Amino acid sequence: MYKESLIMKNSNSISKIAEDYLWIILGSFISAAAINIFLVPYKIAPGGVTGIATVIFYLTREIIPVGAIMLILNVPLFIFGYKYIGRKFIVRTLISTVLLSVIIDLTEPVTAKFIEQLALENLTEGPDYLLYAIFGGFFLGLGLGIVFKSGATTGGTDLAAKIIHHFLPGISVGRALLFIDTAVIIFATLAFKSFLLALYAILSLYISSKIIDVILEGMNFAKAVFIISDHADTIARGIMDELERGVTALNGAGMYSGNDKKVLYCVIQRGQLQELKAIVKRTDPKAFVILSDVTEVLGEGFKTYD
Repeated sequence: MYKESLIMKNSNSISKIAEDYLWIILGSFISAAAINIFLVPYKIAPGGVTGIATVIFYLTREIIPVGAIMLILNVPLFIFGYKYIGRKFIVRTLISTVLLSVIIDLTEPVTAKFIEQLALENLTEGPDYLLYAIFGGFFLGLGLGIVFKSGATTGGTDLAAKIIHHFLPGISVGRALLFIDTAVIIFATLAFKSFLLALYAILSLYISSKIIDVILEGMNFAKAVFIISDHADTIARGIMDELERGVTALNGAGMYSGNDKKVLYCVIQRGQLQELKAIVKRTDPKAFVILSDVTEVLGEGFKTYD
């Protein structure tokens, strides 16, 4: 019985790892398409190693492929990362980074033909940099988000930010990323001598980061509600009966009055917000209500655990 359980556990583990790597491959292809079709051909450098590689690609007169440049830039980061970040994380990241670099260079001839055809169709109008920045950021964020959700990254500034945070704990990973990406965009602005391209790069970077957040945090948006009222029991009963949502009562005390109060806490779907307000208003118009956005809810009545 124990052996069967162990075999089943190992089988599930292998299946999960295989699934993760399939998603990493898919994410790498999407990211490569974004880089080759929308970003690099139009000198849009949205931060990170991708942005640095784009600048170097043009400074070297397009001699060294973008994927190869990205791989070269990641080598010192992996040397530091292996020692300070952890082996398991680094192995997956190494695989995804090499995969992305290879896919970028292998698919470049195919995407180049697509871009050539696109250029012929827009011969009189010229390229629409705004659309390229938007779609480039969207697909780059989509691809990277899929890779991140599979427990890896594509190296680059994400890894650099983790290393900086390791040596300087006072600087968060997010702040380190912002600093690095800002420096890359400034570098691209000076290299290409175009402030306009910098603005497009910032737009693309913003869109990609938001798409990554949506993929990692989910799209199951809901509302978290705190309700402070002298009629907490009646309001809680109305929410449970009419909205069929659970309510948690927290013990609180008014610091001004010194009276004990119940603070109700519940999470509802966005479509139920007006019904909840109606329940509170008819029970206690003086109730204090606090609303906040929730990007993902796991559990009964909402999204199930993966």
